[in-house]
Amino acid sequence: MDDLTVDGMPADSGEELEALITEAQSLGEQDRWPEAHEMLVGEMELHPDNALLLCWIGIAAQRLGEEAEAYDMFRRTLALSPTDPFILAAAGSGVAALDDPAAEGALRLAALTAPDFPFARLSYGAYLSREGLYNEAITELEAARTLAPEDAGVQTELGIAYLLAGRSSNGLDALEEALSLTADDSWLRGLFGLALVDAGRGEEGAEQLHQAAADRVEDVEVQLLAALAMGAQGWEDPAWEAFARAEAAADSSDGALVAEVEDCLNAGPEASEEFLKSDLGPPLLRERLLQRA
Repeated sequence: MDDLTVDGMPADSGEELEALITEAQSLGEQDRWPEAHEMLVGEMELHPDNALLLCWIGIAAQRLGEEAEAYDMFRRTLALSPTDPFILAAAGSGVAALDDPAAEGALRLAALTAPDFPFARLSYGAYLSREGLYNEAITELEAARTLAPEDAGVQTELGIAYLLAGRSSNGLDALEEALSLTADDSWLRGLFGLALVDAGRGEEGAEQLHQAAADRVEDVEVQLLAALAMGAQGWEDPAWEAFARAEAAADSSDGALVAEVEDCLNAGPEASEEFLKSDLGPPLLRERLLQRA
């Protein structure tokens, strides 16, 4: 049995598969997920019970927006009872995206068996945060930050946990640090801007939302948030530019909200600020904080 891997494959076959998965991972890092996905799926018939392969097919499908396929792959991965902390954390996070109860056990096991592995602590902490267990989440995420202080994903999730727990100052500091590590993340910039507005730092929030809106042309919500934030500061021209982008990207389901924002912009800074801070901003902030990665 010395020439066999644990799942019964010949050792050289296992080495070839590992090399292929490494190549697919490299393609993913270059944002070439369609190629990575095709490469990985091509091996599934030969290795239908390899947990690492199934997990990476799930990751690739997730990046391509194929949620049903990703969920199926992650479920199949966990059904093989893996013990590798990366597989547990990745597959556990994958099924957590669809509120599968199998997520908790997988993520907890990853964190318990690999306490010095930042991804395991990050994944479990992010899960706990969205389940409303804020103290436990912050403990995991602060541990992840200690292990990986330069990881933007860790800083982002810690900021989200702080904000959900009502620790606004800590949350804003962590999100600002995350942005310093990944300045081109327009989704994060929009979240940071909205959180600044919610904390009463309207001018700073408007600046961040203005930049996020310029980068996220098809994001109707960010365009409307930016329009209101800038309108509240009296920045009329950029506010109406953001509103025009929102109108162009909106569909029929957005009509009522677009009309309401237009009325606020026409009514002046006070109306824009009131609607943003009392009506639109808080629910959208919470919705974005609760979005599963």
